[in-house]
Amino acid sequence: MNPRILALGDGALTLEFGDRIDPAFNAKVMAARDALAALKLDGISDVVPTYRSLTVHFDPLRLDRDTLTQGLLEAAQATAQKSALATRWLIPVVFGGEYGPDLAAVARATGRSEAAVIEALCASELRVFLIGFLPGFPYLGELPEWLRLPRLATPRAAVPANSLAIAGAQAAVYPWQSPGGWHLLGRTPVRLFDVADVARPALLASGDTVRFTPIGHDEFERLATAVATRAIDPVEWQAK
Repeated sequence: MNPRILALGDGALTLEFGDRIDPAFNAKVMAARDALAALKLDGISDVVPTYRSLTVHFDPLRLDRDTLTQGLLEAAQATAQKSALATRWLIPVVFGGEYGPDLAAVARATGRSEAAVIEALCASELRVFLIGFLPGFPYLGELPEWLRLPRLATPRAAVPANSLAIAGAQAAVYPWQSPGGWHLLGRTPVRLFDVADVARPALLASGDTVRFTPIGHDEFERLATAVATRAIDPVEWQAK
């Protein structure tokens, strides 16, 4: 489908590229986001990228709807490429045991070893499609075909904060304790949402890429303590 613009009341417009989850659509969304930012239109208050669309909130007293519409149509033509606004992250994870109680079941369901599951997940460079569900919660994709499993038949009432989980073609990390129905494979010491960081409370952003790296229990505890005491700068998790 061709890009289309939808009005959301008098203070927001949505630029829509498709009607399904598709990395190609998401790449166009990020390209449009970057192109719109380059136009430097005064009056835009927020830009919200999703799997397949870009919603722009604006002040109609400062920015004319027709001007923004034209800007969005222009941005929609931007060529999808690596975003200058994107960051590559390398996130440490301790897998299995109490931290990843579903790892063994995922290995059995896929007919692979636990080591193979970990290796495949850590070998994948995952794209942050969007942030949603919970503050700082990243929807990451896409997983290898053989690692794609349906959600749990019975969701957990409480998933521990910082749990790494998979379901369908996607992976995610729960920044907060929350109910959830995804398969828990491990846990990271990294804080994905920091209420004390006013400038950037969410560590990840749409368009970023993430790779996971395995660590042991002792290293997890060491890093978790360092994060809790703010002895580690979040930029430490950026891929070198």
